[in-house]
This record gives sequence, C-alpha cells and structure tokens, in this order.
Amino acid sequence: MDYSELEADVLRLIVGATEGSVRAFGEETVTRLVRPELLSGAAEDELTEEARSALTTACANVLTISAAELHDRLATIYDGILVDDDLDPGLLTAISALAHWKSYLEQNRRGELYELAIRSIEDIDHEVSADLDDFLATPQMAAEYERIRRLLDPGAGQDRGARRR
Repeated sequence: MDYSELEADVLRLIVGATEGSVRAFGEETVTRLVRPELLSGAAEDELTEEARSALTTACANVLTISAAELHDRLATIYDGILVDDDLDPGLLTAISALAHWKSYLEQNRRGELYELAIRSIEDIDHEVSADLDDFLATPQMAAEYERIRRLLDPGAGQDRGARRR
C-alpha cells in the first residue's frame, strides 16, 4: 500500500466509524501522541518555562481537560515558543496533536481525528522511515495501521478471521 492509498483508507475508516469508535480512536491516538518520551528530546531553549509547564500539564491531562482549558494552554505554549524554526519533532508532534484534539472537542469534526491519525503515522515514519511505495512494509507501520483499523472498524478483525476459516 502506498502512502496515498493509506491516507485514503484512513479517511474512509474515520468517515465510516461509529461515534463511539471515533471517540475511542481519538482518545487513544492523542494519548499516544502526547506521551512524555516524545518531549524528552526538546531542548530547554525551545520553550519558555511557562510554555513548558503548560505543555506538560496539557499532555498529562489531555483526556480530562476541557476544550477551553486546552485552548488557554495552547495559547501559552504558542506564546512561549522561543525558536523560529527547527522545533524538536517530538515537541511539534505533541503541540499539533493537542491543537487537533482541541478542535475536535470544540467542533466534533472527524477531520481533526483524521489529522491525528496522519500525525500518528508520521510519528512512526519518523522512527522507521517507511517506504512511500510500500508504506506497511515495516512491522511498526503495519502495527500502527492495524491499530487504526481495529479502533475505527472493530468488526473488521472478526470479519477477516471468519473469512479465513
């Protein structure tokens, strides 16, 4: 599966998923994208202390914080970015995930969850450098794609198992 096919399939899964599946997918994915180890590579001089504190708090409470609180934390983070370019990739991933999650909480738009899925795929790609022509060739990327499918289409795994019999 090439990258554009992967993107199209993820979009199809998000559009066709139940509300419960979409929410579970969003919660698991945003939690994965704001995990503490993603922030460990960030240099001290990339964020002000206030921004770093807001980011840490937002990431630690991502599933319980309100959209309004998340909006305020993100404003503090954006105001406290000290570099013009070359923000640490893990830091950028976490900030982007928080922004998409906030928008999802505010507007319930599935497109924001599609963006979370793409950030999650990009996070894996950053680790393993997937082949654009065969994006699922690495075990890590295949596992991430299966995680996305399992959460968005819980019956798909059962259907595949039934077909093999």
